[in-house]
Amino acid sequence: MHDWGNGPSADDLEKKVIEIKDQLKKKLGPQKAFLPLVILVFFLVIAGYNSFYEVDTEETGVVLRFGKFASFAEPGLHFKIPFGIEKVYLVPTGRVLKEEFGYRTIKSGIRTTYNKRGLEEESLTLTGDLNVSDVEWIVQFQIADPFKYIFKIKDPVSTIRDTSEAMVRRAIGNADVTQVLTTARASLAGEIQQNLQSTLNHYDIGVRIVTVKFQDVTPPDPVKDAFNEVNEAEQQKESLIFQAREQFNREVPRARGQAKQALQEAEGYAVERINKARGETNRFLALLTEYKKAPKVTRRRIYLETMEVILPRLEEIYILDEKSVGALPLLPLRKVSGGGVK
Repeated sequence: MHDWGNGPSADDLEKKVIEIKDQLKKKLGPQKAFLPLVILVFFLVIAGYNSFYEVDTEETGVVLRFGKFASFAEPGLHFKIPFGIEKVYLVPTGRVLKEEFGYRTIKSGIRTTYNKRGLEEESLTLTGDLNVSDVEWIVQFQIADPFKYIFKIKDPVSTIRDTSEAMVRRAIGNADVTQVLTTARASLAGEIQQNLQSTLNHYDIGVRIVTVKFQDVTPPDPVKDAFNEVNEAEQQKESLIFQAREQFNREVPRARGQAKQALQEAEGYAVERINKARGETNRFLALLTEYKKAPKVTRRRIYLETMEVILPRLEEIYILDEKSVGALPLLPLRKVSGGGVK
């Protein structure tokens, strides 16, 4: 690779011209040497003009010497051997190039305008369930090897376009129209990008695929309204299913918790009742044992204990004597009224 420092300077060219001029004057004389001098100067100017070239920041220069690859030229000003000995091809390796399918960008800016007229052959694609979809997509790529990109194949852009169309039609042809229009667009784009890169690597044209992206996937215009209605119905269906699942996830755990709580309460109540029944049974058996030992005493004790429980609950107490004619009043000396004892 050559650079600016390897070329002849202006002073060297001027000295060479003066030297040739003096030699011609000595051999041919002043008048006869004028025409060859003009031709020589013109020849040197053309040679000097064609000896320098500039490579932009987003480009790489491919230098050929006698038609054979010599080197790559980085951005900057460079010197080359003129008269067709060295040729330089500038390749935009620093830019991401884009190819559009199914539409063309007419004017880009704040309000970008597009054109789809006459591009139906690119965009109309048959799906796996024999439906037709209108597909618009882009392919972005970078030139990884500028020499291969220029010389490995005659028309690399056409090759990329034809291969991309083949990959898209194959991927969409293996899917049904619902997947293409709704859920499977991202996965299909990833599959197309992978297959496209693999095929171009096989061709060895020095290209790296950056992305494959669907811009718009719609049904054809004659059936677009029907497809939109179906799509809306599918979205409503998915929304209702989501709401039902949300309510299910909210209500079922609550019901399970309530059922578990009821079971635990029932189990606790059963344990309580069993323990209480066992206690009463043991108490009854103990009383029965004591009763068998002394029936009269035990009967009297049970009667008194029962009265101790019942009598405090009564408002008024009347004691009747068999020998008395009337009732004997009992003063409620222990009855609490108004916060004190009467």
